[in-house]
Amino acid sequence: MAEKIIINDVGPRDGLQNQAQILTPAQRVQLIKALVAAGVRNIEVGAFVSPKAVPAMAGTDEVVAGLPKGDYEFSALIPNRRGYEMAKANGVGTVGLVVASSETMNQKNINMGTAQAVDVSRDVLEQSRVDGIRTQVYLATAWECPFEGAIATEQVVKLAVQLFAAGANEVVLADTIGAASPAEVKNLLKALDGAVDLRAVSCHFHDTRGMGVANVFAAVESGIRKFDASIGGLGGCPFAPGATGNVATEDVAVMLRQMGFETGLNLRGLVAAADLAAELTGNCDGGHSIRWIKRQIEMNRL
Repeated sequence: MAEKIIINDVGPRDGLQNQAQILTPAQRVQLIKALVAAGVRNIEVGAFVSPKAVPAMAGTDEVVAGLPKGDYEFSALIPNRRGYEMAKANGVGTVGLVVASSETMNQKNINMGTAQAVDVSRDVLEQSRVDGIRTQVYLATAWECPFEGAIATEQVVKLAVQLFAAGANEVVLADTIGAASPAEVKNLLKALDGAVDLRAVSCHFHDTRGMGVANVFAAVESGIRKFDASIGGLGGCPFAPGATGNVATEDVAVMLRQMGFETGLNLRGLVAAADLAAELTGNCDGGHSIRWIKRQIEMNRL
């Protein structure tokens, strides 16, 4: 049997948080159901954050209430203990925390320094173990910060070790502004290998410089078997200047399919979900492979 790689679609949260068109909770549920129909089983469905700070995430509780039932891992982003309690109260089984690898990005994103951000995460991680809630900690700006520039590999390794020691189930290396190259991806993962268990590490790439899929490939070659991606390439961070869309789910799915990996995703379904994202947001061109996929569908090759 083909080796499996998990694609976690972050379109309904990371993909929508910086869009000019704010979707209703019902529209966000509609997009999530389209992803489920395409075979996606891991989806970031929203964020329990201040609606004043991120208006696009208002009503995440309504989104969670409208989720389809089944064998899915639906996750929600949380900024702190209060967000954690909201996610818990709404029955969310997996929560995501963010700790930037750079001091300035932490200040801009969550109004606290790196050491304090780790402490806040530690508090949530301790409680999550008691509650049986799975935790993902995003190490943002893992390769480069929009304010400080290149990040020292040693700093990322140090933070990853601290977060796993604090109880994180998974650490997600996030190339927040899409600045990494395949060589830099391999270098960081080589440094992490042995310091932490790479089986519990996943990657989150943006396509700012057109290297999103190449970076996924480099991470696959380094042993990573789980990736974030966003339907249609939606994305962008309101707190990180220069951050454009995430690597497109359909692009990652096409590459992994041709490499012989199993993702469980249906390309026809992904096209339908990408078209829906374009219809709802008015700002979704689809991934680099979208025209090729549609052509294969027209020729009955998929």
